[in-house]
Amino acid sequence: MRNHAMYCAAVLVLAILLGGGSVANAVTEKDVLRAFLKSRAQTRVNGPSEPDTWADPISSFRHLPTKCDTPPAGTREADRIAALPGQPPRVNFDQYSGYVTVSEEYGRALFYYFVEAPYEASSKPLVLWLNGGPGCSSLGLGAMAELGPFRVNPDGKTLSRNRHAWNNVANVIFLESPAGVGFSYSNTTVTSGDTRTAVDAYMFLLNWLERFPEYKGRDFYIAGESYSGHYVPQLATVIVALSELGLTDMNLKGIFVGNPLLDWSNNRQGSLEFLWNHGVISDEVWGNISQHCSFGRFGDKGCVEAQHSFNEGAIDSYNIYAPVCIQSPDGSLHSSGYLPGYDPCIGSYIDAYLNNPEVQKAMHARPNTEWSECAGDMDDACPITATRYSVKDLNLTVTKPWRPWYTPDNEVGGYAQQYEGGFTFASVRGAGHMVPSFQPKRSLVLFYSFMKGVLPPGALPPGFSVWSWV
Repeated sequence: MRNHAMYCAAVLVLAILLGGGSVANAVTEKDVLRAFLKSRAQTRVNGPSEPDTWADPISSFRHLPTKCDTPPAGTREADRIAALPGQPPRVNFDQYSGYVTVSEEYGRALFYYFVEAPYEASSKPLVLWLNGGPGCSSLGLGAMAELGPFRVNPDGKTLSRNRHAWNNVANVIFLESPAGVGFSYSNTTVTSGDTRTAVDAYMFLLNWLERFPEYKGRDFYIAGESYSGHYVPQLATVIVALSELGLTDMNLKGIFVGNPLLDWSNNRQGSLEFLWNHGVISDEVWGNISQHCSFGRFGDKGCVEAQHSFNEGAIDSYNIYAPVCIQSPDGSLHSSGYLPGYDPCIGSYIDAYLNNPEVQKAMHARPNTEWSECAGDMDDACPITATRYSVKDLNLTVTKPWRPWYTPDNEVGGYAQQYEGGFTFASVRGAGHMVPSFQPKRSLVLFYSFMKGVLPPGALPPGFSVWSWV
Protein backbone atom coordinates (compact mmCIF):
# COMPACT_ATOMS: atom_id res chain seq x y z
CA MET A 1 0.00 0.00 0.00
CA ARG A 2 1.34 3.42 -0.86
CA ASN A 3 -0.44 5.74 1.53
CA HIS A 4 1.82 6.13 4.54
CA ALA A 5 3.24 9.56 5.25
CA MET A 6 6.97 9.05 5.06
CA TYR A 7 8.92 10.99 2.52
CA CYS A 8 12.12 11.59 0.66
CA ALA A 9 13.44 13.92 -2.01
CA ALA A 10 16.80 12.30 -2.63
CA VAL A 11 17.79 8.68 -2.67
CA LEU A 12 20.21 7.07 -0.32
CA VAL A 13 22.11 4.08 -1.65
CA LEU A 14 24.12 1.76 0.53
CA ALA A 15 26.56 -0.49 -1.28
CA ILE A 16 28.72 -3.22 0.22
CA LEU A 17 31.29 -4.95 -1.95
CA LEU A 18 32.12 -8.45 -0.79
CA GLY A 19 35.60 -9.40 -1.93
CA GLY A 20 37.43 -8.34 -5.02
CA GLY A 21 39.17 -5.40 -3.36
CA SER A 22 41.92 -4.83 -0.84
CA VAL A 23 41.06 -3.56 2.63
CA ALA A 24 43.85 -1.68 4.33
CA ASN A 25 42.70 -2.35 7.89
CA ALA A 26 41.38 -5.10 10.09
CA VAL A 27 37.73 -4.56 9.17
CA THR A 28 36.64 -7.03 6.48
CA GLU A 29 33.72 -6.90 4.10
CA LYS A 30 31.99 -9.70 6.01
CA ASP A 31 32.39 -7.73 9.25
CA VAL A 32 30.67 -4.77 7.62
CA LEU A 33 27.82 -6.96 6.35
CA ARG A 34 27.26 -8.34 9.84
CA ALA A 35 27.41 -4.89 11.40
CA PHE A 36 24.97 -3.65 8.78
CA LEU A 37 22.58 -6.51 9.51
CA LYS A 38 22.83 -5.91 13.25
CA SER A 39 22.18 -2.17 12.85
CA ARG A 40 18.75 -2.80 11.30
CA ALA A 41 17.75 -5.83 13.33
CA GLN A 42 15.09 -3.90 15.24
CA THR A 43 11.68 -5.33 16.08
CA ARG A 44 8.60 -4.11 14.25
CA VAL A 45 6.65 -1.39 15.96
CA ASN A 46 3.41 -3.34 15.65
CA GLY A 47 4.34 -6.94 16.30
CA PRO A 48 6.52 -9.41 18.19
CA SER A 49 10.14 -9.91 17.30
CA GLU A 50 11.40 -13.00 15.50
CA PRO A 51 14.00 -15.31 17.03
CA ASP A 52 17.47 -13.91 16.40
CA THR A 53 18.52 -16.26 13.63
CA TRP A 54 21.08 -13.71 12.47
CA ALA A 55 23.29 -13.79 15.56
CA ASP A 56 24.99 -17.00 14.38
CA PRO A 57 24.08 -17.42 10.70
CA ILE A 58 26.34 -20.43 10.15
CA SER A 59 24.47 -22.42 12.78
CA SER A 60 21.11 -21.08 11.63
CA PHE A 61 21.50 -21.98 7.96
CA ARG A 62 23.97 -24.84 7.68
CA HIS A 63 21.05 -27.27 7.34
CA LEU A 64 19.95 -25.76 4.03
CA PRO A 65 20.51 -27.81 0.88
CA THR A 66 23.38 -26.68 -1.31
CA LYS A 67 22.57 -28.70 -4.41
CA CYS A 68 19.55 -30.24 -6.05
CA ASP A 69 19.52 -34.02 -5.63
CA THR A 70 16.91 -34.31 -8.39
CA PRO A 71 16.44 -31.85 -11.26
CA PRO A 72 13.76 -29.33 -10.28
CA ALA A 73 10.61 -29.03 -12.37
CA GLY A 74 10.60 -26.54 -15.21
CA THR A 75 13.02 -25.72 -17.99
CA ARG A 76 14.64 -22.66 -19.44
CA GLU A 77 12.95 -23.09 -22.78
CA ALA A 78 9.52 -23.50 -21.21
CA ASP A 79 10.05 -20.17 -19.44
CA ARG A 80 11.18 -18.29 -22.55
CA ILE A 81 8.88 -15.39 -23.47
CA ALA A 82 8.32 -15.27 -27.22
CA ALA A 83 7.12 -11.67 -26.97
CA LEU A 84 5.21 -9.62 -24.42
CA PRO A 85 1.88 -8.29 -25.71
CA GLY A 86 2.33 -4.74 -26.94
CA GLN A 87 6.10 -4.74 -26.70
CA PRO A 88 7.90 -2.36 -29.09
CA PRO A 89 9.62 -3.67 -32.24
CA ARG A 90 13.23 -4.83 -32.43
CA VAL A 91 13.59 -6.15 -28.89
CA ASN A 92 17.16 -7.47 -28.90
CA PHE A 93 17.41 -9.42 -25.65
CA ASP A 94 15.98 -12.67 -24.30
CA GLN A 95 13.21 -12.67 -21.68
CA TYR A 96 12.05 -15.46 -19.40
CA SER A 97 9.44 -15.79 -16.66
CA GLY A 98 7.75 -18.50 -14.66
CA TYR A 99 7.60 -20.24 -11.32
CA VAL A 100 10.31 -21.83 -9.20
CA THR A 101 9.13 -24.06 -6.37
CA VAL A 102 10.84 -23.22 -3.07
CA SER A 103 8.88 -25.64 -0.85
CA GLU A 104 7.37 -28.87 -2.14
CA GLU A 105 5.92 -29.60 1.30
CA TYR A 106 3.89 -26.39 1.53
CA GLY A 107 3.38 -25.76 -2.17
CA ARG A 108 5.23 -22.43 -2.25
CA ALA A 109 6.41 -21.12 -5.60
CA LEU A 110 7.98 -17.77 -6.42
CA PHE A 111 7.41 -16.01 -9.73
CA TYR A 112 10.31 -14.39 -11.56
CA TYR A 113 10.91 -12.25 -14.64
CA PHE A 114 14.42 -12.46 -16.10
CA VAL A 115 15.93 -10.22 -18.77
CA GLU A 116 19.33 -10.83 -20.26
CA ALA A 117 21.61 -8.08 -21.51
CA PRO A 118 21.22 -7.11 -25.18
CA TYR A 119 24.94 -7.44 -25.83
CA GLU A 120 27.57 -9.82 -24.41
CA ALA A 121 25.14 -11.34 -21.93
CA SER A 122 27.49 -14.28 -21.38
CA SER A 123 30.15 -12.02 -19.88
CA LYS A 124 27.93 -9.72 -17.83
CA PRO A 125 27.10 -10.30 -14.14
CA LEU A 126 23.84 -11.57 -12.68
CA VAL A 127 21.70 -9.27 -10.51
CA LEU A 128 18.72 -10.19 -8.32
CA TRP A 129 16.32 -7.29 -7.71
CA LEU A 130 13.97 -7.29 -4.71
CA ASN A 131 11.33 -4.66 -4.00
CA GLY A 132 10.32 -4.02 -0.42
CA GLY A 133 6.96 -3.23 1.09
CA PRO A 134 7.14 -5.65 2.80
CA GLY A 135 5.09 -7.47 0.23
CA CYS A 136 5.39 -5.39 -2.96
CA SER A 137 6.00 -6.73 -6.44
CA SER A 138 9.41 -6.60 -8.07
CA LEU A 139 7.68 -7.25 -11.41
CA GLY A 140 5.16 -4.42 -11.23
CA LEU A 141 7.40 -1.90 -9.50
CA GLY A 142 11.02 -2.81 -10.20
CA ALA A 143 10.61 -4.15 -13.72
CA MET A 144 7.71 -2.12 -15.09
CA ALA A 145 8.14 1.23 -13.31
CA GLU A 146 11.81 1.50 -12.39
CA LEU A 147 14.82 -0.33 -13.82
CA GLY A 148 13.34 -2.90 -16.20
CA PRO A 149 13.59 -2.77 -19.99
CA PHE A 150 10.01 -1.53 -20.53
CA ARG A 151 7.52 1.01 -19.24
CA VAL A 152 3.77 0.43 -19.50
CA ASN A 153 2.07 3.10 -21.63
CA PRO A 154 -1.06 4.99 -20.52
CA ASP A 155 -3.28 2.71 -22.59
CA GLY A 156 -2.41 -0.16 -20.23
CA LYS A 157 -1.90 -2.40 -23.27
CA THR A 158 1.43 -1.46 -24.86
CA LEU A 159 5.02 -1.05 -23.74
CA SER A 160 7.83 1.37 -24.54
CA ARG A 161 11.58 0.95 -24.07
CA ASN A 162 13.40 2.26 -21.02
CA ARG A 163 16.70 3.55 -22.41
CA HIS A 164 18.31 3.42 -18.97
CA ALA A 165 17.32 -0.13 -18.05
CA TRP A 166 19.79 -1.98 -15.85
CA ASN A 167 19.94 -4.92 -18.22
CA ASN A 168 22.13 -2.67 -20.36
CA VAL A 169 24.94 -3.55 -17.93
CA ALA A 170 23.79 -6.81 -16.31
CA ASN A 171 21.43 -9.79 -16.55
CA VAL A 172 18.61 -9.02 -14.12
CA ILE A 173 16.14 -11.25 -12.24
CA PHE A 174 13.05 -9.58 -10.78
CA LEU A 175 11.69 -11.83 -8.02
CA GLU A 176 8.18 -11.52 -6.58
CA SER A 177 8.82 -12.35 -2.94
CA PRO A 178 7.65 -13.50 -0.42
CA ALA A 179 5.03 -16.05 -1.51
CA GLY A 180 1.68 -14.32 -1.98
CA VAL A 181 3.16 -11.25 -3.66
CA GLY A 182 2.17 -10.63 -7.28
CA PHE A 183 1.99 -13.95 -9.14
CA SER A 184 3.87 -15.90 -6.42
CA TYR A 185 1.76 -18.24 -4.34
CA SER A 186 1.54 -20.72 -1.50
CA ASN A 187 -0.99 -23.58 -1.37
CA THR A 188 -0.98 -23.52 2.43
CA THR A 189 -1.15 -20.80 5.04
CA VAL A 190 2.31 -20.37 6.48
CA THR A 191 3.46 -17.58 8.75
CA SER A 192 5.76 -15.30 6.78
CA GLY A 193 8.67 -13.33 8.14
CA ASP A 194 12.15 -12.11 7.31
CA THR A 195 13.86 -15.45 7.97
CA ARG A 196 11.44 -17.44 5.82
CA THR A 197 11.68 -14.81 3.08
CA ALA A 198 15.49 -15.07 3.07
CA VAL A 199 15.45 -18.88 3.02
CA ASP A 200 12.84 -19.00 0.24
CA ALA A 201 14.87 -16.53 -1.83
CA TYR A 202 17.95 -18.71 -1.34
CA MET A 203 16.00 -21.81 -2.38
CA PHE A 204 14.77 -19.92 -5.42
CA LEU A 205 18.34 -19.13 -6.46
CA LEU A 206 19.48 -22.70 -5.86
CA ASN A 207 16.74 -24.08 -8.12
CA TRP A 208 16.88 -21.25 -10.67
CA LEU A 209 20.57 -21.89 -11.25
CA GLU A 210 19.74 -25.48 -12.19
CA ARG A 211 17.41 -24.08 -14.84
CA PHE A 212 20.07 -21.59 -16.00
CA PRO A 213 23.34 -23.43 -15.26
CA GLU A 214 25.46 -21.06 -17.33
CA TYR A 215 25.06 -18.52 -14.49
CA LYS A 216 26.61 -20.77 -11.85
CA GLY A 217 29.76 -19.08 -10.61
CA ARG A 218 28.95 -15.84 -12.45
CA ASP A 219 29.61 -12.58 -10.58
CA PHE A 220 26.39 -12.06 -8.63
CA TYR A 221 24.87 -9.02 -6.92
CA ILE A 222 21.71 -8.50 -4.86
CA ALA A 223 19.93 -5.16 -5.11
CA GLY A 224 16.68 -3.69 -3.86
CA GLU A 225 14.98 -0.78 -2.15
CA SER A 226 12.83 0.19 0.84
CA TYR A 227 12.07 -2.84 3.07
CA SER A 228 14.74 -4.66 1.10
CA GLY A 229 17.01 -2.93 3.58
CA HIS A 230 16.05 -6.12 5.44
CA TYR A 231 15.60 -8.58 2.57
CA VAL A 232 18.88 -7.90 0.74
CA PRO A 233 21.43 -8.14 3.59
CA GLN A 234 19.59 -11.10 5.10
CA LEU A 235 19.73 -13.10 1.87
CA ALA A 236 23.38 -12.09 1.49
CA THR A 237 24.07 -13.33 5.01
CA VAL A 238 22.59 -16.75 4.20
CA ILE A 239 24.82 -17.03 1.13
CA VAL A 240 27.93 -15.77 2.92
CA ALA A 241 27.36 -18.21 5.81
CA LEU A 242 27.13 -21.16 3.43
CA SER A 243 30.14 -19.88 1.50
CA GLU A 244 32.20 -19.86 4.69
CA LEU A 245 31.31 -23.53 5.09
CA GLY A 246 32.34 -24.15 1.49
CA LEU A 247 28.81 -25.30 0.67
CA THR A 248 27.79 -22.98 -2.18
CA ASP A 249 29.34 -21.71 -5.37
CA MET A 250 27.13 -18.61 -5.59
CA ASN A 251 29.69 -15.95 -6.37
CA LEU A 252 28.17 -13.09 -4.39
CA LYS A 253 30.19 -9.92 -4.98
CA GLY A 254 28.13 -7.25 -3.24
CA ILE A 255 24.78 -5.76 -2.21
CA PHE A 256 23.16 -2.49 -3.26
CA VAL A 257 20.11 -1.06 -1.45
CA GLY A 258 18.30 2.19 -2.22
CA ASN A 259 16.36 4.19 0.37
CA PRO A 260 16.53 1.18 2.69
CA LEU A 261 14.33 0.76 5.72
CA LEU A 262 16.99 -0.24 8.23
CA ASP A 263 15.69 0.70 11.65
CA TRP A 264 12.07 1.55 12.49
CA SER A 265 12.92 4.14 15.14
CA ASN A 266 15.53 5.90 13.03
CA ASN A 267 13.14 5.87 10.09
CA ARG A 268 10.28 7.58 11.91
CA GLN A 269 12.55 10.18 13.48
CA GLY A 270 14.35 10.84 10.21
CA SER A 271 11.09 11.09 8.26
CA LEU A 272 9.64 13.74 10.55
CA GLU A 273 12.93 15.61 10.66
CA PHE A 274 13.00 15.55 6.86
CA LEU A 275 9.52 17.08 6.70
CA TRP A 276 10.59 19.82 9.08
CA ASN A 277 13.78 20.54 7.11
CA HIS A 278 11.73 20.86 3.91
CA GLY A 279 9.08 23.16 5.33
CA VAL A 280 6.21 20.66 5.44
CA ILE A 281 5.80 20.96 9.20
CA SER A 282 6.35 24.04 11.32
CA ASP A 283 8.99 24.78 13.94
CA GLU A 284 6.28 24.56 16.59
CA VAL A 285 5.15 21.10 15.49
CA TRP A 286 8.75 19.86 15.29
CA GLY A 287 9.47 21.30 18.73
CA ASN A 288 6.43 19.50 20.13
CA ILE A 289 7.53 16.21 18.51
CA SER A 290 11.09 16.61 19.83
CA GLN A 291 9.77 17.29 23.32
CA HIS A 292 7.42 14.29 23.52
CA CYS A 293 9.09 11.60 21.39
CA SER A 294 12.07 9.43 22.23
CA PHE A 295 11.50 7.31 19.07
CA GLY A 296 11.77 4.02 20.87
CA ARG A 297 9.67 1.04 19.90
CA PHE A 298 6.55 2.35 21.60
CA GLY A 299 5.51 6.00 21.74
CA ASP A 300 3.45 7.47 24.55
CA LYS A 301 0.16 9.26 23.96
CA GLY A 302 1.80 12.69 23.81
CA CYS A 303 4.22 11.50 21.14
CA VAL A 304 1.47 9.95 19.02
CA GLU A 305 -0.62 13.13 19.23
CA ALA A 306 2.39 15.29 18.32
CA GLN A 307 3.15 13.16 15.25
CA HIS A 308 -0.43 13.51 14.00
CA SER A 309 -0.82 17.21 14.65
CA PHE A 310 0.00 18.42 11.13
CA ASN A 311 -1.51 18.14 7.65
CA GLU A 312 1.02 17.46 4.91
CA GLY A 313 -1.50 17.98 2.11
CA ALA A 314 -1.97 16.13 -1.17
CA ILE A 315 1.67 15.47 -1.97
CA ASP A 316 3.46 12.34 -3.16
CA SER A 317 4.80 10.43 -0.19
CA TYR A 318 7.57 9.06 -2.42
CA ASN A 319 8.82 12.43 -3.68
CA ILE A 320 7.41 15.55 -2.08
CA TYR A 321 8.31 17.65 -5.12
CA ALA A 322 6.92 15.30 -7.80
CA PRO A 323 3.54 15.66 -9.52
CA VAL A 324 0.68 13.49 -8.32
CA CYS A 325 -1.92 11.46 -10.20
CA ILE A 326 -5.30 13.21 -10.51
CA GLN A 327 -8.54 11.40 -11.31
CA SER A 328 -11.05 13.49 -13.23
CA PRO A 329 -14.83 13.19 -12.66
CA ASP A 330 -15.06 11.07 -15.82
CA GLY A 331 -12.59 8.58 -14.33
CA SER A 332 -9.64 9.51 -16.54
CA LEU A 333 -6.20 9.91 -14.99
CA HIS A 334 -3.65 12.65 -15.57
CA SER A 335 -0.56 14.10 -13.93
CA SER A 336 -0.85 17.29 -11.89
CA GLY A 337 2.41 18.52 -13.44
CA TYR A 338 5.33 17.62 -15.63
CA LEU A 339 8.48 15.76 -14.64
CA PRO A 340 10.49 14.49 -17.64
CA GLY A 341 10.24 10.72 -17.99
CA TYR A 342 7.95 10.24 -14.99
CA ASP A 343 4.20 9.54 -14.94
CA PRO A 344 2.64 9.39 -11.44
CA CYS A 345 -0.31 7.40 -12.83
CA ILE A 346 1.85 4.51 -14.09
CA GLY A 347 0.67 2.22 -11.30
CA SER A 348 -2.80 2.10 -12.83
CA TYR A 349 -1.36 1.28 -16.27
CA ILE A 350 0.73 -1.54 -14.81
CA ASP A 351 -2.26 -2.97 -12.95
CA ALA A 352 -4.28 -3.10 -16.17
CA TYR A 353 -1.40 -4.64 -18.13
CA LEU A 354 -0.49 -7.41 -15.68
CA ASN A 355 -4.15 -8.36 -15.21
CA ASN A 356 -4.58 -8.82 -18.95
CA PRO A 357 -5.11 -12.58 -19.58
CA GLU A 358 -2.94 -12.42 -22.71
CA VAL A 359 -0.07 -10.92 -20.73
CA GLN A 360 -0.41 -13.53 -18.01
CA LYS A 361 -0.39 -16.27 -20.65
CA ALA A 362 2.71 -14.85 -22.35
CA MET A 363 4.52 -14.67 -19.00
CA HIS A 364 3.50 -18.21 -17.98
CA ALA A 365 1.59 -16.99 -14.93
CA ARG A 366 -1.23 -19.04 -13.46
CA PRO A 367 -4.42 -18.18 -15.40
CA ASN A 368 -7.03 -15.91 -13.86
CA THR A 369 -4.64 -14.60 -11.24
CA GLU A 370 -5.60 -11.26 -9.74
CA TRP A 371 -2.27 -9.46 -9.73
CA SER A 372 -1.81 -6.54 -7.32
CA GLU A 373 1.13 -4.25 -6.69
CA CYS A 374 1.47 -4.95 -2.97
CA ALA A 375 0.23 -7.70 -0.66
CA GLY A 376 1.63 -6.20 2.57
CA ASP A 377 0.01 -3.76 4.96
CA MET A 378 3.04 -1.55 5.48
CA ASP A 379 4.95 0.53 2.98
CA ASP A 380 7.32 3.31 3.91
CA ALA A 381 9.47 5.74 2.02
CA CYS A 382 12.78 6.18 3.79
CA PRO A 383 14.44 9.59 3.71
CA ILE A 384 18.15 10.23 3.69
CA THR A 385 17.94 11.72 7.20
CA ALA A 386 16.72 8.38 8.56
CA THR A 387 19.48 6.40 6.90
CA ARG A 388 22.14 8.78 8.17
CA TYR A 389 21.22 7.79 11.71
CA SER A 390 21.62 4.10 10.82
CA VAL A 391 24.93 4.67 9.03
CA LYS A 392 26.17 6.52 12.09
CA ASP A 393 25.25 3.48 14.20
CA LEU A 394 27.76 1.40 12.23
CA ASN A 395 30.61 3.54 13.59
CA LEU A 396 32.82 2.96 10.54
CA THR A 397 35.87 4.99 9.59
CA VAL A 398 35.54 7.24 6.55
CA THR A 399 38.12 6.45 3.86
CA LYS A 400 36.86 8.82 1.12
CA PRO A 401 34.92 11.84 2.40
CA TRP A 402 31.59 13.16 1.14
CA ARG A 403 31.94 14.64 -2.32
CA PRO A 404 29.89 15.21 -5.48
CA TRP A 405 29.82 12.67 -8.28
CA TYR A 406 29.13 13.41 -11.94
CA THR A 407 27.19 11.85 -14.80
CA PRO A 408 28.61 11.54 -18.34
CA ASP A 409 26.62 14.75 -19.08
CA ASN A 410 28.81 16.57 -16.53
CA GLU A 411 25.90 17.11 -14.13
CA VAL A 412 26.18 16.53 -10.41
CA GLY A 413 24.44 13.16 -10.07
CA GLY A 414 24.57 13.16 -6.28
CA TYR A 415 27.05 12.81 -3.44
CA ALA A 416 29.00 9.87 -2.08
CA GLN A 417 31.17 8.81 0.82
CA GLN A 418 33.14 5.61 1.31
CA TYR A 419 33.94 3.78 4.53
CA GLU A 420 36.24 0.98 5.57
CA GLY A 421 35.28 -2.54 4.60
CA GLY A 422 33.86 -1.76 1.16
CA PHE A 423 30.82 0.20 2.43
CA THR A 424 29.58 3.18 0.38
CA PHE A 425 26.88 5.73 1.19
CA ALA A 426 25.62 7.74 -1.79
CA SER A 427 22.75 10.01 -2.80
CA VAL A 428 21.11 10.58 -6.17
CA ARG A 429 20.19 14.21 -6.70
CA GLY A 430 16.58 14.96 -7.55
CA ALA A 431 15.29 11.44 -6.94
CA GLY A 432 12.42 10.17 -4.84
CA HIS A 433 11.92 6.82 -3.15
CA MET A 434 11.87 4.78 -6.38
CA VAL A 435 15.14 6.16 -7.73
CA PRO A 436 15.17 4.55 -11.20
CA SER A 437 11.68 5.98 -11.80
CA PHE A 438 12.62 9.57 -11.00
CA GLN A 439 16.27 9.56 -12.14
CA PRO A 440 16.82 6.58 -14.46
CA LYS A 441 20.10 7.79 -15.99
CA ARG A 442 21.71 8.76 -12.69
CA SER A 443 20.67 5.50 -11.03
CA LEU A 444 22.21 3.50 -13.87
CA VAL A 445 25.49 5.44 -13.62
CA LEU A 446 25.67 4.78 -9.89
CA PHE A 447 24.78 1.10 -10.21
CA TYR A 448 27.33 0.56 -12.98
CA SER A 449 30.05 2.18 -10.84
CA PHE A 450 29.06 -0.06 -7.94
CA MET A 451 29.48 -3.21 -10.05
CA LYS A 452 32.89 -1.96 -11.18
CA GLY A 453 33.90 -1.50 -7.55
CA VAL A 454 34.60 2.23 -7.89
CA LEU A 455 32.91 5.48 -6.93
CA PRO A 456 31.35 7.37 -9.85
CA PRO A 457 33.46 10.22 -11.32
CA GLY A 458 34.18 12.84 -8.71
CA ALA A 459 35.28 15.78 -10.86
CA LEU A 460 34.48 17.52 -14.12
CA PRO A 461 36.72 16.58 -17.05
CA PRO A 462 39.66 18.93 -17.79
CA GLY A 463 38.53 22.04 -19.64
CA PHE A 464 35.02 22.09 -18.20
CA SER A 465 33.84 24.79 -15.82
CA VAL A 466 30.52 25.73 -14.24
CA TRP A 467 29.39 29.36 -14.12
CA SER A 468 26.97 30.69 -11.55
CA TRP A 469 25.72 34.13 -10.63
CA VAL A 470 23.41 35.89 -8.22
